[in-house]
Amino acid sequence: MFVHLTAAANAARIRRAGIRAASHGQDGARGVYCFPVLPSYTLTHQWMRELGRFDRRGGRVAVHVRLDDAQPVLVGPYWDGVRGAEATVPAAEAVRRIAALDDPRGWEVFVPRGIGAGEVHRVRAAPRVVGWRYRPDAHGTRPCTCFGCRVRGGYGARRLRERLAHPLDGPPPPTGVLLARIAAAGDPGDPAELREALDCFRMLRRGRGPIAELAHLAAHPDAGVRAYLAWAIGDWRTPGVAELLASLADDPHPDVREAVADVRRLGRRGSAGGP
Repeated sequence: MFVHLTAAANAARIRRAGIRAASHGQDGARGVYCFPVLPSYTLTHQWMRELGRFDRRGGRVAVHVRLDDAQPVLVGPYWDGVRGAEATVPAAEAVRRIAALDDPRGWEVFVPRGIGAGEVHRVRAAPRVVGWRYRPDAHGTRPCTCFGCRVRGGYGARRLRERLAHPLDGPPPPTGVLLARIAAAGDPGDPAELREALDCFRMLRRGRGPIAELAHLAAHPDAGVRAYLAWAIGDWRTPGVAELLASLADDPHPDVREAVADVRRLGRRGSAGGP
């Protein structure tokens, strides 16, 4: 028996049709993340608070699913935002391995397929106060404010960035300053200066941005600049973003096409990565 934690808004669909293979696992496989049902209620639902940081659509539910003992799954740790070595084992072996650990916090099981409605045992409400945030034992340690770790819109996030500015990913300069740096880079412009400015635009993560002032960089001779441009504008809702991304998707350099594909795959406001 495993438990899958999700938003309460998905409960009716899960009861009717099961759980979709919507998550991305190792090597791009699609499937469902879950955790074994252990004697400890707290350990079984340990991911509740961490998942709640990213999905704020109201309450959450715990979906109990019953898998065949021989079902192949991936099992491994997920610490500090980096997945450890995941082993492919039968579902019964995954439960045995996790149950035998002295501290199974931060471990996860990935089922490389969807979960059918017949495999759903029950769906019930679950409290949001169970589990850890960020990583196990994070309480009492200095938070990281780099672009990859910080959560946009989190409680006190702006004050935290100002108080503990990261040496590389501190608060980015305002839009006007960045545009002035791009203009000062020349024509076609120094690639290093342009990439640095575009990376700052990516950190701003605003709903709208100066797409007209950046569109000319799609023709820059440096492929790295064009890839950074895709990441910079991918989170904007400004008219013209879709057209510019479409032109970059046909770029002759594979790195640029890959950047556009990653932006589209992660979706708006879902990306913490970059080139």
